[in-house]
Amino acid sequence: MDRITLPRHNTFAGLSLILDRVAERRDETMWINELAASDRARFLLIDPLGQTYVHTGDDTLRWLNSAERERLLGDHKASFLGLTGDTPRFLVAVDDEKRAADLEQALGARRAGLRDIGLLLPADEAGLFAYGKGLAHWQRETRHCPFCGSPLVLVAAGHRAQCTNAECGRMHFPRTDAAVIVIVEHEGACLLGRQAGWPKGRYSTLAGFVEPGEALEDAVRREVAEESGVAVGEVHYHSSQPWPLPQSLMVGFTAKALSRTIRLRDHELEEARWFTPQDIVNGIADGSFLPSLPLSVSYRLLEHWLRQQAGLELDELVAQHKR
Repeated sequence: MDRITLPRHNTFAGLSLILDRVAERRDETMWINELAASDRARFLLIDPLGQTYVHTGDDTLRWLNSAERERLLGDHKASFLGLTGDTPRFLVAVDDEKRAADLEQALGARRAGLRDIGLLLPADEAGLFAYGKGLAHWQRETRHCPFCGSPLVLVAAGHRAQCTNAECGRMHFPRTDAAVIVIVEHEGACLLGRQAGWPKGRYSTLAGFVEPGEALEDAVRREVAEESGVAVGEVHYHSSQPWPLPQSLMVGFTAKALSRTIRLRDHELEEARWFTPQDIVNGIADGSFLPSLPLSVSYRLLEHWLRQQAGLELDELVAQHKR
């Protein structure tokens, strides 16, 4: 695909700048089929583990054209992702592992997961992979009506699932689980935590899922209190990130703590502590502090905080340590 340079966003975000999802035409079956049959059409393959196919010579997606799709997959159903310029983009979810392995050999490609390749892909392809992976996961996990148990059939170019029971007929839509993630500040220090299974020195911002009947800001206050015992006052939106691992939306915030008292309440964290900018500089330098990977909005939240508090650039600190 023609490369379009996206402004700096959280990984997987900014897709609307290059992709028109054309959601209003997903029910136009004839139009969708014509797009899929055109020479311009390109197909993204997602295997049973949510991996895709990547060129072996470089870190770019191995898209199929319409002729390759017909030759290798026959009438295997495709879901419409949208248009990038005049190029129709489709998803094909390959649910059989043997077929997925055969395709790897036939295409001369390798398979890779979103965590593995997300930072290596061009930003536009990373966003398209995340989009396709999230949709494929929902399709794979949504096979029966949760109300009556009858089989579902995909409609609307793969973006809805309809119950086949005429007495039910309910329509089901792709699911996204909202989660909050936050950098909490108090008088020049930020609150970070670590889980027991993480690499030594890894610290991250606190996060958790939104519960029913809960505003995002209230979810921030609850999660921080449950995980660290710290009481939070002001909460402000920072940015968001698609996180189809498997089906989340990470909503990032900054927040102000009312005190520094830490008490690990729900034992999800092995440790939570306050870091000043100098603590982070020293920790990165001696290897005792590892920030989250740049794949996550957690990295961007810490980056934002360091820049605001001390005029420091997290990328530069990490790069200096690597040298």
